[in-house]
Amino acid sequence: MPSQTALPDETAIADTVHSDNQSLAAGSSDPVNRERVIRDQAFRDQVRRTLDDLRDQLLAERAGRSHWIGELSASALSTATAISALSVACEQLKDGEQRERYLDLIRRGVIWLQTQQNEDGGFGDTNRSHSNIATSYLVLAACTLARRVDAMWTPEQGNLLENTNAESGSDASTKDQRLRRYLDDAGGLDALRKRYGKDKTFVVPILNNLAIAGLVPWSEVAALPFEAAVFPQSMYRYLGMPVVSYAVPALVAIGQAKFYRSGCLPPLSWIRQASINPTLALLERMQPDSGGYLEATPLTSFVVMSLVDSLAAQSLQLNPRLDQRSGADDCRCRVIETGLNFIEQSITPEGSWPIDTNLATWVTSLSIAALTSDPNDLREWSGLELVDWLLSCQHTERHPFTGADPGGWGWTDLSGAVPDADDTPGAILALLKLRNYVDEEQRGRIDQAISNGRDWLLGLQNRDGGWPTFCRGWGKLPFDRSSVDLTAHAIRALDDLSDSPKVDAAITVGLAFLRKQQRPDGSWVPLWFGNQDRVEEDNPIYGTAKVLIDVHPRLDKSAVVRGIEYLINHQNADGGWGGGESVERFWNTPDPSSSFNDPAARQIAGSGVASPQRSMDPSSNSGTDATQAPDPTAKPSHEFGISTVEETALAVEALASLWDRLNTVGVAGIPDPDADRDGPRLTDRTRDAILSGSRWLMRAARGGRLDVAWPIGFYFAKLWYHERLYPLIFTTAALGRVAGLDDTLSRPDTTLPR
Repeated sequence: MPSQTALPDETAIADTVHSDNQSLAAGSSDPVNRERVIRDQAFRDQVRRTLDDLRDQLLAERAGRSHWIGELSASALSTATAISALSVACEQLKDGEQRERYLDLIRRGVIWLQTQQNEDGGFGDTNRSHSNIATSYLVLAACTLARRVDAMWTPEQGNLLENTNAESGSDASTKDQRLRRYLDDAGGLDALRKRYGKDKTFVVPILNNLAIAGLVPWSEVAALPFEAAVFPQSMYRYLGMPVVSYAVPALVAIGQAKFYRSGCLPPLSWIRQASINPTLALLERMQPDSGGYLEATPLTSFVVMSLVDSLAAQSLQLNPRLDQRSGADDCRCRVIETGLNFIEQSITPEGSWPIDTNLATWVTSLSIAALTSDPNDLREWSGLELVDWLLSCQHTERHPFTGADPGGWGWTDLSGAVPDADDTPGAILALLKLRNYVDEEQRGRIDQAISNGRDWLLGLQNRDGGWPTFCRGWGKLPFDRSSVDLTAHAIRALDDLSDSPKVDAAITVGLAFLRKQQRPDGSWVPLWFGNQDRVEEDNPIYGTAKVLIDVHPRLDKSAVVRGIEYLINHQNADGGWGGGESVERFWNTPDPSSSFNDPAARQIAGSGVASPQRSMDPSSNSGTDATQAPDPTAKPSHEFGISTVEETALAVEALASLWDRLNTVGVAGIPDPDADRDGPRLTDRTRDAILSGSRWLMRAARGGRLDVAWPIGFYFAKLWYHERLYPLIFTTAALGRVAGLDDTLSRPDTTLPR
């Protein structure tokens, strides 16, 4: 796939900024009008050429398939949990081929981890993430277990960490000391508990991992009430579970490990002892065919290491040849073996593990939305196979993991996916975009699938009017609560369906939820996306943009204006949005000592292929090889500042989607109480923001910025990730919106209400 976007010479296209646009708007003489026409056409030509190139790149990403798969970032956190699970399994396995395979995986994982330590001694979730205490503790546990199993089984080879050919033993010791110093400076176990508060979904698995590694006593691990899992899934919401809805497998496996290690007093001990067999049977029923719970290496690894430790606590051995008896130990071993197979199959060629296998359904729905945002799109890239694939991703049976009714879509077509309230509206909207381009038979199947998806969404809506991710009524912990990004997405999907009183009522209360959740500054904060450079680690740019994109006309106009004002007021000086210090440091401060800037850190989303640092000089397109790596001692241009492609594209898409509405008295006529009465009107400011944001995106496409995804995504329990296709998809969607705007966008003398 070509990484460099070929565009016309910049000398023909003046890259104006806000003040330039406003000075143009002030004049109306013929010379100015002529200049405006030239600039207008040049801008449109540039958008069109950039968009055509991005469309070609996005379509090429299917690589001969009907759909998109994408590529998730390699994860130090995920890799550490996999190493721990494989290590404790090796301790229980007899000498043989299976153990040797696992030892090889452990070595490869350790080699990769050794390249990921940040300058402060800690580890982040991705190769572009700040260090955090959770990942750093998990790496410490993984390395401890890896040393332990290597000493047990391969004494003739010496210590595993000293035979990785990555560094000397003294260097490994120094890295370990730096890691321990980072953990101490970060506040130790108290800081770890503080990070997650009352939510035990992730802090207990980490402490459990540390206890298995012998780094903390078992008294530090909270006893999880695994016996509660024997109740029907429909009752879980009433039982006050200390973990989120998707973490029941961890509740069972870790709860049992703690029980075997620490016990408890009667009568609770009798209840828990009696609950072991039925909860193990539940664990096996919940395990998908792939072996990976949620297709997630961390969750699967926590389950595997805990079940293996339960065997060790009983002085039992993991037997690679299982009989088919229904005893608890055989059930436990079957779950372990299937989980280990998933972990073995999930390693990347570079020796790392991503947090999940892929987001194929999600990136396919996003790609369809991006391509169809182009007003010139004719759906020639679509076909029966794509529609059939998307239809096949819909869940048609009650889900064993969450008990969800049929009708929803999950994030991937793989067996570990669970239907959720973001992928379901995404799939519905994608099918609606393709519906008129298929035959009658397939159109009927689309209509039925959409009807089932609509009913599924309606059944998931919480009493507060918002939509949660997986399960209705689990509102006590953050990742089970209603969220604005999911709610806005669900409303967009429902609004495109046929009117009915039930749908209309759901939209009405959903809009009320959005009004209530809007912050005083006009922003909305999402659940599943963040910004690592913000103290709160939230991402109001993403959340606000997702609410405003094609926002329902019944959302209060004042709320819409406040949201627009928030985006405009938080546009960066470089013309983009979001990001922060880590973005600027990654691009503008070459430093061999920093993991953000070494070759491993510049790998494209864990693909194993280093990304050349392309020139960001807009004039470099003529007469030079744009893919040639620059002098490593020279600093790149600072024209991109601190912004990210993902956040900039979303902000541009949101503002562009509202442009027509801004051309009405109903919205543009609403005064902003904080605005300067003598300053530019809202419409002018929005125009300037769209134009400068679009130009930032086009420069980013020329400069290779779309090749480097940024960690804005949250996975379960606030784990950071980046997806390789996000920059390309989001930018295609944004410029498609801009290409569809009428000439009032670039015409400064248009008559619009103030």
